Amino acid sequence: MKIAQVPPLYEAVPPRLYGGTERVVAHLTDALVDAGHDVTLFCTGESRTSARQVVVRDQAIRLDPAPLKSDWAAHLSMLHQVRERMDEFDVVHFHTDLLQYPVFADVAHRTLTTLHGRLDIKDLPDAYRRWPQFPLCSISDHQRAPLAFANWVGTVYHGYPPQLYPFKADPAGGYLAFLGRISPEKRVDRAIEIATRVGMPLKIAAKVDAADARYFREYIEPLLSRPGIEFIGEINDAQKVGFLGDAAALLFPIDWPEPFGLVMIEAMSCGTPVVGWRCGSVPEVLTDGVTGRIVGSIDEAVAAVREVVGYDRARIRAGFEERFTAAAMAADYVALYERLAAVEPLRRLA
Repeated sequence: MKIAQVPPLYEAVPPRLYGGTERVVAHLTDALVDAGHDVTLFCTGESRTSARQVVVRDQAIRLDPAPLKSDWAAHLSMLHQVRERMDEFDVVHFHTDLLQYPVFADVAHRTLTTLHGRLDIKDLPDAYRRWPQFPLCSISDHQRAPLAFANWVGTVYHGYPPQLYPFKADPAGGYLAFLGRISPEKRVDRAIEIATRVGMPLKIAAKVDAADARYFREYIEPLLSRPGIEFIGEINDAQKVGFLGDAAALLFPIDWPEPFGLVMIEAMSCGTPVVGWRCGSVPEVLTDGVTGRIVGSIDEAVAAVREVVGYDRARIRAGFEERFTAAAMAADYVALYERLAAVEPLRRLA
């Protein structure tokens, strides 16, 4: 098939540092190419995939040092280029939420939109009722709940190349890990309390966005002086291999409707168990009692940490390989692409 991938422009594909959507698009793109499909990626200049690339901006917006820049202008320019080349593709796969809807409303049946974020936001229901013709894909079944009426055509879980985060049978670190972003909904404060009560060191590898700088300074920074708590900051993929592989367990103590949670499968790929809160997609991603524990309180989390450090790490890695590889993700998307492409000849006949 001839497939266009259209990610947001905030990060490179894959990102240099933090970035979930663009990382998923990179792995999906490469897996589709490996499966023999003709893939075109619309992206920023630093992007590196095996697909044909159409560079629509010189560099990713987030790390661009320019003091003045317009994300709206960059994305609208990209959408214009995609629309001009629409006839080259069997399907155009958008990862840009609903930004493209006014531009592609008359050809919505030739598109697929994967929604990567939370959907419990005030203005979204009206928008999805206004443009009901766009086929949508969720990244977990739970993600759909606020927009249950929308035009969902499938759920596809994220996946990674198995070699990206290698299995590590014997972790050398003896510490607990927190990986992601410092923000109120990620609840690194819970992770610090859990580690303190268990009596294990905690390493925190996380970025601090400008919007969360005050929260970090006022609420989290004072907790970092506790014994055994180490704040590392933002790390890249290469650094994550050792960070997750050497951890005794990953703490995922979120307090929001997480649409997926990539860090969980990154840890599972290394064989590292996960202790995750019963929120959003966590019960869909974790197999309770096998790849980790699903908890609902600090007390439960403390007990769970003591349990999961003894789990069979090879079995955790097997759970990753069964459900969350990039090849499996690509195959699931191709099934959706083929369903959508089969509609076009029928429309022309009608």
